[in-house]
Amino acid sequence: MTAVATSDDIDHALADLREGAKRWLTLTASAKADLLEQIREATYEQAEHWAAAASKAKGVEGTPLAGEEWISGPWALLYALNRYILTLREIARDGVPSIASNRVHARPDGQTVVEVFPRSPYDRLLLNGVRAEVWMQPGVTPATLRETMAVWYKQSNPQPRVALVLGAGNIASIPPLDVLYELIAKGAVCVLKMNPVNDYLGPIFERALKPLVDGGYLRFAYGGPDVGKALCAHPLVDQIHITGSDKTHDKIVFGDGPDMEERKHRNEPVLDKPITSELGNVSPTIVVPGPWSDADFRFQAEQIVTQKMHNGGFNCIASQVLILPRDWDGTPKLIAHIEAVLGELRDRPAYYPGAGQRCARLAEQGDVKRFGANGEGFTPRTLVTVDATSASATFEIEAFASLLTVTTLPGDTADFLRDAVDFANDRLWGTLGGNMVVHPRTLRDHATDLDAAIAALRFGCVAVNAWTGVGFLLTETTWGAYPGHTIDDVRSGIGVVHNRYLFDKAQKSVVYAPFAPFPRSLFGFGATLLPKPPWFVTNRTADRTAQALIEFEMRPSLGRALKVAFIAMQG
Repeated sequence: MTAVATSDDIDHALADLREGAKRWLTLTASAKADLLEQIREATYEQAEHWAAAASKAKGVEGTPLAGEEWISGPWALLYALNRYILTLREIARDGVPSIASNRVHARPDGQTVVEVFPRSPYDRLLLNGVRAEVWMQPGVTPATLRETMAVWYKQSNPQPRVALVLGAGNIASIPPLDVLYELIAKGAVCVLKMNPVNDYLGPIFERALKPLVDGGYLRFAYGGPDVGKALCAHPLVDQIHITGSDKTHDKIVFGDGPDMEERKHRNEPVLDKPITSELGNVSPTIVVPGPWSDADFRFQAEQIVTQKMHNGGFNCIASQVLILPRDWDGTPKLIAHIEAVLGELRDRPAYYPGAGQRCARLAEQGDVKRFGANGEGFTPRTLVTVDATSASATFEIEAFASLLTVTTLPGDTADFLRDAVDFANDRLWGTLGGNMVVHPRTLRDHATDLDAAIAALRFGCVAVNAWTGVGFLLTETTWGAYPGHTIDDVRSGIGVVHNRYLFDKAQKSVVYAPFAPFPRSLFGFGATLLPKPPWFVTNRTADRTAQALIEFEMRPSLGRALKVAFIAMQG
């Protein structure tokens, strides 16, 4: 039996996994890579069913927005599988994932940085101009970096472990990706508890991950909170990973009774096993003033709206607070373009529970504008402007819906940048991801200020002229909260996932992308070839580009890469 729902099912499934955990320890890294290659084939066979089911459930089938489900679903899993296969092959050969020495350097303050993307010629072709780094925690040096990588594989006597993965209900690839990380990075077999919001994908996942199920390394669980509670408390579960909300995390750790808050205050958990987590945040987007053209305003408005409205706004790193320079004459222009884009978007159902109530609550303060359908399953795209000095709930509560807050700060470029970083760090709840938009000329003229700002942002992923969602998709980067949270003050979570190089002491990932798309990028913007990215909510060929990406990821070739590029250029 692969799926569990009753107490007897749970007992039998976990007993099977306990035996599977012993076998997992005996598999070599090469054998695990072979298993992932089987999963890659099975995932490819399920890709169309997967994307179709998710697109229908979210009300975007037959539209370019279905590309979101192809990219953040089967493509994300195939991409990760290919990178983890490389990881395991490199561990089999060298003991650790392979990083060239010229990709590792120390910043002037001594912090170690690893350039993790791009790596291959195909990376440079398909995401031309995108690059990513992983910054290490203090104390890690270029000389000691290898000691902090793939640490599970360096244990002399690892013990069999069973992990409970509490799956996310929003982005479809999160549950299988979290399972892969437990298996590969932590050496634990898994029971995956599907979220009721997207448990319709469970049978598809069971087929895609069948090699793990057949080997006794994975079981599935379905049901409500009672099933999750039973699994969390089960003595055969050694560790837990949750992608969800901090409130759910706290109920697991401190109990869901009337004394939960008191237990949390005293830091007296009822949970007696380790738990890692990814729990969202109030994501900022900081816009730095600069010499923008009309085309720049339109493109960046589309990017900012994408940061908010991708997946209908139901992303843990959906941009929530747009921090604009009050003294820049471009601020009203950018807001006008954002309003125009919000008004042009296709209405889509608010498929995640509670969206309308959260939007209404957070829009009680400030000036509010609404766009699109309202009621009967729809929540309007909501733009609320609030004063930065106010005690707005939008600074403290994750909307997890289609609401974007706009606030402004005074000062020249240097002062604004410093104060915007402080505002993002100190006023906004959580530390998962933050975005920055900056013109190349501003980047050049204020290089020292901007470098300091990027270094100072306390977020697990920082995206410059990109969305932190790119950091989620790139398995080369780490994905998780900024380190330092504890179970009694968990905020955006504890630990990381993805992390193809298996860094054990990462601080954050930083993703950079071109300020302007091709062909405008050829004229003073770094001469990159990246067109409007397929994850943009305004991309007209997102669905076709995504399907071409699936074919490329499964069978990489120059011809398939050029096909992706040809379709993407029409977006």
